[in-house]
Amino acid sequence: MNSKISVIIPVYNEEGNIIDLIDEILPIVKKIGGEIIIVDDNSNDLSYDLILRKKDTVNVSILLIKHLKQYGQSAGLLTGIKKANNDIIVTLDGDGQNDPKDIIPMLKVWEENKGNKDLLIIGHRKNRKDTWSRRYASFLAQRFRKYILNDDTPDSGCGIKIFSRSLFLSLPYFDHIHRFLPALTRRNGGSVISHIVSHRNRISGVSKYSNWQRFRVGLVDLFGVSWLIKRSSFPIKLKDKEK
Repeated sequence: MNSKISVIIPVYNEEGNIIDLIDEILPIVKKIGGEIIIVDDNSNDLSYDLILRKKDTVNVSILLIKHLKQYGQSAGLLTGIKKANNDIIVTLDGDGQNDPKDIIPMLKVWEENKGNKDLLIIGHRKNRKDTWSRRYASFLAQRFRKYILNDDTPDSGCGIKIFSRSLFLSLPYFDHIHRFLPALTRRNGGSVISHIVSHRNRISGVSKYSNWQRFRVGLVDLFGVSWLIKRSSFPIKLKDKEK
């Protein structure tokens, strides 16, 4: 790998998961080069203190940022990406269900397409370790996205992604943007590659979203993104001038 990466991890109340996750990511970042940026979304457990102690014991750059209020996962991503020193961004959820080992093969796909700055590589969890109700809710959400946004990405909600910093910052930001990155990337004239990844059981803690909450908020956002795409007035693709 020729380019360094910035691994962005939004965290909220993950004291039982985050240190093990950091330990898994460290050898990958050491091998490739880069940094880890963890954004604590005003956790009320020991997450921040544990990370603070951990970062001083490793020889990889770990930047720890804490929100003074709880703003949500998308805000955590935005905060971390703005602070990133590298243009290649890797995101993972802080609950440990994404396997950091998938970063290497996904980066190989990135390298094969490194001429494409408007590329999003997103994980596809074919064997999800979630409850039946959560998997069914995700299935319905995917069907709605395909119908309303013409987005056939099989797993838009997967937390492990690779994209350029410049791409993300060029997109219109809103809360919950992380669930619509494939559709917005295509709106921006970019391309999306889904890559099969593993998925693990949550070892500690509970999910921060209920199925009803995800459905209610997601439905509103879905129509908002649909409006945004339809209101796009700038030229996505420009034809080369004929000589």
